[in-house]
Amino acid sequence: MLDLGHLKIRTGARHAKKRVGRGTSSGHGKTAGRGHKGQKSRSGGVKRPGFEGGQTPLYRRLPKRRGFNNDLFRKSYAILNLTDLSEPDLPEKMGPAEFANHGLVASEERVKILGGGEVKRPLHLIAHAFSKSARKKIEAAGGKVELAGAALENA
Repeated sequence: MLDLGHLKIRTGARHAKKRVGRGTSSGHGKTAGRGHKGQKSRSGGVKRPGFEGGQTPLYRRLPKRRGFNNDLFRKSYAILNLTDLSEPDLPEKMGPAEFANHGLVASEERVKILGGGEVKRPLHLIAHAFSKSARKKIEAAGGKVELAGAALENA
């Protein structure tokens, strides 16, 4: 019967801790595996990460990063070209939820439609942004363009 009360560690699975500095006959006596002389042989001779032996370390040699960075507030978009939307099996009216359902974008992404490709049928597209060429091609094919969440962005 195998249960938690009868479990045993396999033989050879646990090794005894190496006991250094316990006499020359142990094989780890005298210098105790630290070699001869030098900073690493002495007690407390541990260098911090990034220490370069007294040379000016890399993090001080490189210039500081200067300038403005707007990464925290940048609006990023998932890009869709008109060629991605011209497949016949896609519906004519599509918004961000439909793009995600058809695997064109991730569900939480903002969508921008670009004008790469041709529009052969009237499409009613709802997205967060459109390029001028995409808007022109969609409307020329008899389609409609609508901004998603425009009221939220302007607030």
